[in-house]
Amino acid sequence: MTLVLTGYIDLPAHKAKGGFDHAAPHAASGHIYVAHTANDAVDAFDAQKYLFSVPDLRGVAGALVSDEANLIFSSNRAENTVGIFAPGPNPEVTKIKVGVGPNGLAYDHGRKLLLAANVGNPAIADSHTVTMVDTGDRAVRAEIAVPGRTRWTVFDAEAALFYVNIADPAVIAVIDARQPDRVAHMFAVPAAGPHGLDLDPATHRLFCACDANTLATLDARSGKILGTLPLSGTPDVIFFNRHRQHLYVAIGDPGVIDVFSTSPMEKLATIRTEPGAHTTALSPAGDRLYAFLPRTHRAAIYAT
Repeated sequence: MTLVLTGYIDLPAHKAKGGFDHAAPHAASGHIYVAHTANDAVDAFDAQKYLFSVPDLRGVAGALVSDEANLIFSSNRAENTVGIFAPGPNPEVTKIKVGVGPNGLAYDHGRKLLLAANVGNPAIADSHTVTMVDTGDRAVRAEIAVPGRTRWTVFDAEAALFYVNIADPAVIAVIDARQPDRVAHMFAVPAAGPHGLDLDPATHRLFCACDANTLATLDARSGKILGTLPLSGTPDVIFFNRHRQHLYVAIGDPGVIDVFSTSPMEKLATIRTEPGAHTTALSPAGDRLYAFLPRTHRAAIYAT
């Protein structure tokens, strides 16, 4: 079995352009938090229905959950801030100024370090950066220059390393959480436009979905290219399901999810979603994948 459509959850209608962006699950409640960019809000829902929204997050592009810290983080691109708040309705949101256009988020709970990958602005010199935020002190710890526009980012807890996709040049920047004021080194990616990124911590593999319709697999320790596979279009969000050993790659045009086995690496299926559906979320148990449908402002539910 790959993905079986079981239903839909209606989400708030869009108030402006922008649709949905990155999402993440909260294990304790089972709630999914999704960046609803069109509404400057993070929407929360459970396996059956929409629950509530956290408003006033201008241009929100990413939502990340730390189950260990019991915190939700948001990247608010239009106001150059990250938001920090507790799960549940009507939270008090702490906002911290970061670099230009925060997007990707990753978190080291042990060191209380939040990485915000900033897309920057070509008209602003030296604006392609990564901001390291100390969530204990609620303050910026470091601003790190990177060589180009950032995409998504993940944290490897075992190695204490952050990995950040850079669109051009096509590299993954590696930042050591023990020295969070510099780029430790960079891995070359064998296809243009590294975009979606996820990690299999058990096998130390990075899965990097690239704009050049290519899925690249790299060794997370050495950066060695382990293989490439074609995609059905230009990808965005990817999720690795460790329970199923499957990888899901969301592709907005034509509106599909490419499903791969990761042991061995091979394509299993292409599942149709909706044109423009470029982002997904995986339940904590790995038994459901949610695809966010911008035209009909719904989340499609797939049993994995």
